[in-house]
Amino acid sequence: MSAPATTLNDAVRAALASVQDPEIRRPITDLGMVESVDVGADGVARIGILLTVSGCPLKDKLRADITAAATSVDGVRAVEIDFGAMTQDQRQALQAKLRGGSGGAEPVIPFAQPGSRTRVYAVASGKGGVGKSSVTVNLAASLAARGLSVGVVDADIYGHSVPRMLGVEGGPTKVQDMIMPPQAVHGIKVISIGMFTPGNAAVVWRGPMLHRALQQFLADVFWGDVDVLLLDLPPGTGDVAISLAQLLPSAEILVVTTPQTAAAEVAERAGAIALNTHQRVVGVIENMSWLELPDGTRMEVFGAGGGQTVADSLSRSIGATVPLLGQIPLDPRLRENGDVGTPIVLAEPTSGAATALESIADRLAVRKENIVGRSLGLKPAGR
Repeated sequence: MSAPATTLNDAVRAALASVQDPEIRRPITDLGMVESVDVGADGVARIGILLTVSGCPLKDKLRADITAAATSVDGVRAVEIDFGAMTQDQRQALQAKLRGGSGGAEPVIPFAQPGSRTRVYAVASGKGGVGKSSVTVNLAASLAARGLSVGVVDADIYGHSVPRMLGVEGGPTKVQDMIMPPQAVHGIKVISIGMFTPGNAAVVWRGPMLHRALQQFLADVFWGDVDVLLLDLPPGTGDVAISLAQLLPSAEILVVTTPQTAAAEVAERAGAIALNTHQRVVGVIENMSWLELPDGTRMEVFGAGGGQTVADSLSRSIGATVPLLGQIPLDPRLRENGDVGTPIVLAEPTSGAATALESIADRLAVRKENIVGRSLGLKPAGR
């Protein structure tokens, strides 16, 4: 004897709670995407699904996940899915739900709020060509592989390259005024100005436009509850670095340099901006430290000691210890894997460069604790 239709309908709805929207990463039942469920006497579950946008690029994945969840229910032998699209009112309601009920209010930057538990690392360099973007994407991949939720903002407006290095080909999806960022390996969420420009077009913007773009990346993008947010900054101490200090004063600075003296001197200036912005410099990373030869010896192609020099100089200037977090050897595979969109920490985990990057990630993989609303266990003196 088959189960009553209402019972089967309820069972299918319960099963659909295990299906997450691929972009928002929340159950489709919580997002109001399940419009109807009707299991017929023939055992066919007919399910109506409302997509956030009609041209959802991940419809096929949703179809597969919904089918798998529904057919796991006893009594369901097949699934037919009718895809529709949310109305404007429904999208506005979803936007309000995701933003905690703020509705159409001016979006705020969640990472700048007192209760934020997201560690924000701004990866900076004094000059271009030191491998700052390679360091950023590999740290992101390493942290995500540890089970942390990670987001990456490609804030290098003129030299954006993060999507390619992480193998991201799709673009973002808009839900009303919110932007759903595409995701890379291990669920890394990525946003870049390159996703909004045609082909390989150059971005020719000045200060106010750069500030607004960074503000939109931080406030209009739906990041969810990320543990770590990495920002790949343009080289130098220009508009974007200043805007970041205004928008995210709690961001911590990671300075990337190479061993050569000229690069180290320029990198010191990039780190010293923290004196004016009152941001913390969490450490220095020396890239291209040496080339390991077949006989096991090291060739210091770009000299030696630049990273430690920068760390020591910044420690003196800031009045607090700025450690040298690690030295990454020169390895052609770091570049090769970046070109094909697979970070070396995932593709060649035993390589010298990957090992150095993993060691640096170990020191950064610390969730930010929030003391808001928590008892600190303090008692008045003499009690």
